[in-house]
Amino acid sequence: MFDSGFGGLSVARSLIDLLPGEDVVYVGDTGRYPYGSKPLEEVAGYARQIAGRLVGEHDVKLIVVACNTAAAAALHLLRFELDVPVVGVIEPGARAAVSATRNKRVGVIGTVGTVASGAYQRAVSDADRSVVLTSAACPGFVEFVERGQTEGDEVTVLAERLLAPVKEAEVDTLLLGCTHYPFLARVIGDVMGPEVVLVSSADETAFEVREIMERTGLVRRTEGKGEHRFISTGDARWFRRVGRRLLGPELDKVGTWSWG
Repeated sequence: MFDSGFGGLSVARSLIDLLPGEDVVYVGDTGRYPYGSKPLEEVAGYARQIAGRLVGEHDVKLIVVACNTAAAAALHLLRFELDVPVVGVIEPGARAAVSATRNKRVGVIGTVGTVASGAYQRAVSDADRSVVLTSAACPGFVEFVERGQTEGDEVTVLAERLLAPVKEAEVDTLLLGCTHYPFLARVIGDVMGPEVVLVSSADETAFEVREIMERTGLVRRTEGKGEHRFISTGDARWFRRVGRRLLGPELDKVGTWSWG
């Protein structure tokens, strides 16, 4: 699985808890983050490069694109090019949000690239055309998480400003359309209020991965715990320090990749 940095660790946490016997290789492309402000064509190139290396060097049996921007840019391309199942975070999250809403008003927040791609608009429409979707880009959220700053006055003030459009739309369900955002769930929840359900795609993606693996016979039948490898394309010491705080003790050693 891979992400531009630390956000995909929310998906990794769910996967490790749900499928403890599976080996996990996580790549955080911190040497080139953030993805959200970059052209989708550029992000698609990064995604192809990382996915190809995961298949070629680690012989993975399934890939999770644990980044909404990368999924919007390259999911269909990767599914066409690779011989292993490829799971994104957009469709599972959209289905869960549609199931959770009571008033048919759903909000989605994400990076500039994800929101501009229209990926969530299409996914929600495919799940239920009667749902009214309000989208809002939240530049700055990713950078706070990458710095390990997930609460405090600065984050709250930014959240109040960026979440205003979805609050005004009177949504009863808010989809966190970036895998970094669950780490800001407490602040986002406080700003939105207790009547709004927050939906994270992390758990839903993990459930979809398990379903695919069980259906295709890929689940590892073992009582032992899987091996967890973490790789950074940037500063490995920084990745370990921040990532361990976000994920937990499983994130111990961090390897490095370079692109030459």
